[in-house]
Amino acid sequence: MNLKLKVWRQENADDPGHFGIYMVQDIAPDMSFLEMLDFVNENIIADDGDPIAFDSDCREGICGACSMVINGVPHGGQQGTTACQLHMRHFCSGDTVTIEPWRATAFPVHRDLIVNRTSFDRIQQAGGFISVRTGSVPDANATPVPKEDADLAMDAAQCIGCGACVAACKNASAMLFVAAKVSHLSLVPQGQPERERRAIAMVKQMDKEGFGNCTVTGACEAVCPKEISIDFIGRLNREYGRAILKKGNA
Repeated sequence: MNLKLKVWRQENADDPGHFGIYMVQDIAPDMSFLEMLDFVNENIIADDGDPIAFDSDCREGICGACSMVINGVPHGGQQGTTACQLHMRHFCSGDTVTIEPWRATAFPVHRDLIVNRTSFDRIQQAGGFISVRTGSVPDANATPVPKEDADLAMDAAQCIGCGACVAACKNASAMLFVAAKVSHLSLVPQGQPERERRAIAMVKQMDKEGFGNCTVTGACEAVCPKEISIDFIGRLNREYGRAILKKGNA
């Protein structure tokens, strides 16, 4: 396969950035997208050029580090697939492929295709945890949880925090991420003691980080590699409203 790549190049956060053009030949259809970028970088380095900076870790669709917009769609548009699991057979020889970083004020570009996503870490640190001791694993498993709640909690817990939902949203909203993190803990008994404080603290931190408001376009759900449902956003709104009411009554 032969491709024309338009890749966003940006030296640092203060650099205005530009698109670099790379003509790539002999790409194997069975390469993953990141393997293709590795191949491109080998050629760039051989020509004494500056390789394209991009993030990766597991390359198995687990960590969410491979955050990039491919032809205008986060992770490339294959349903339930991260960029590292996207394969070149989904493209045609002669295609022009445009590769960009996430575009959001809360995700400043660090270099080329790498963005700073520590805003997600700070939201998680604000309340996405359980500090109450739940005993050993057998004790925790002995706590009865309705199967419907357990299934919903597991669905929400699949969120890998990649940020595709933010990149796809016209408002750069982080509601789907926060909804998943709040919901999966609010659905299990261990998460009940800090339930109200968690919802208020994480929403407050989300707003502080500069993410936009949710207008329920569904773009987040469409690009989520773990297919997190926007139903969890409704659950987050109810959790937040419940927490505010209880706080007011107290």
